[in-house]
Amino acid sequence: MWLDDLEASALSQAKNLANLPFAFKHIPLMPDSHTGYGMPIGSILATQGVVVPNAVGVDIGCGMCALKTEITDIDTAELKKVMGVARTKIPLGMAWHNEKQDEGYMPESEYEHLKIVSRGYQKALRQVGTLGGGNHFVEIQKGSDGFVWIMIHSGSRNLGYSVAKWYNNAAIKLNERYHSQVTKNMELAFLPIETDEAKDYLLEMNYCVDFALANRKLMMQNMVASMAEVLGDFGTDEIINKSHNFAAWENHFNQNVLVHRKGATRAFKDEYGMIPGSQGSSSYIVKGLGNPESFKSCSHGAGRRMGRKQAIRELDLEAEIKQLDAKGVVHGMRNASDLDEAPSAYKDIDVVMENQKDLAEIVVELKPLAVLKG
Repeated sequence: MWLDDLEASALSQAKNLANLPFAFKHIPLMPDSHTGYGMPIGSILATQGVVVPNAVGVDIGCGMCALKTEITDIDTAELKKVMGVARTKIPLGMAWHNEKQDEGYMPESEYEHLKIVSRGYQKALRQVGTLGGGNHFVEIQKGSDGFVWIMIHSGSRNLGYSVAKWYNNAAIKLNERYHSQVTKNMELAFLPIETDEAKDYLLEMNYCVDFALANRKLMMQNMVASMAEVLGDFGTDEIINKSHNFAAWENHFNQNVLVHRKGATRAFKDEYGMIPGSQGSSSYIVKGLGNPESFKSCSHGAGRRMGRKQAIRELDLEAEIKQLDAKGVVHGMRNASDLDEAPSAYKDIDVVMENQKDLAEIVVELKPLAVLKG
C-alpha cells in the first residue's frame, strides 16, 4: 500500500483480490486508491491463466494525453475565447458529433471480426473525438518549464462499455456453470485464458485501447486548432499518451503474467506519464522508476476523497467556485450538480505525490489555467 487513508470498502475489495487463486504475488494499492466495482480504482492485479474483465473496468483504455506547446504566455481573455471555440469542436458529456467522423481517425487495426466492436463501430464514428462525462477533462496548463501544455483525460465511450459489459456477463455465466469460488457479488468473474471468450476479449479490449487513444488524439487536434484560431499557429512536441484501464502480458518477478491496471499508470523505468490533480490543483508529467513492488506502476491521478453523491450533498458550491476563481482558473462550475468534480472531492495531490516518490519522479509541474469538464 502506498497510502494510509484507504477506506474500509476498498480494503475489503483488495482482500478479495489477494485471495483469488489465480492472483500472482500481491495486490499493489496506489496512493489514489478508492472503492470501485469489484476492485479498487488505483490498484493492480497480476494473474496467471485468466483474464478478469472487471479488473480492467467498463471504460477500457481510459487514459490521458499531454502535449507541450511552444506558447509561453496566454491571458484570461484568450483562454475564455479558446474554450469557447473548443466547445464548438469537442462534444462534452453525453454528446456526440452530429456527423460520422472520417474513418482515418479510427484505429488502423481490423474490427470486422470483433463481435462487439463491429456492432458499435458506426456509433463509434460519431463518438471519436468526444470527451464523455465523469472525471474526464480537457485542460490548458502552465508548466514549470515555462511552456503552456494541453492535457486530455478520456476513454473509449460506449464502445469500451459494451465490450466490458458483454464479456463480464460471459465470465459470470461461465463461473456459475463451473461453481467457481469467485461468487457473483465479488464482481470479479474471470475467463480462463485458453477459452475462446478470453481470447476474443483480449482482442476487443486492445481495439478499445486503440480507439480511446484515437479519441484523445482527435480531441487534441481540435484543441490545437481552437488555440490556433485565437493565438495563431504554433509548434508542439510529440504527444505523451498513457492508458490506465487495460490488461497486458508482462514479465514480473521472472514470471509472465497478465497485469490488470484499473486506474493505475504503467511506470516502467524512465517511461513518461501523467498524474493529474483536480481541476483546482497541479498536475504532473512524470518519469517512471520501474519499482518492481508496484508491478512498475504509479497512480493515475489524485483519487477521490468522497463519492459523487456525497460531494454534491456535502460541498459548498460558492466555496468551491471561490477556490477556483482565486487561482485564476477558467472553469465551468455553475451548479450544485457540478460539485461531484469539485476540487474538494479529491485527495490532496501533494500528499499523493509524496506517497509515491519511489514509483515516479516529477519532471514538470503543471498549473491549471482553463478546464472543460464532461
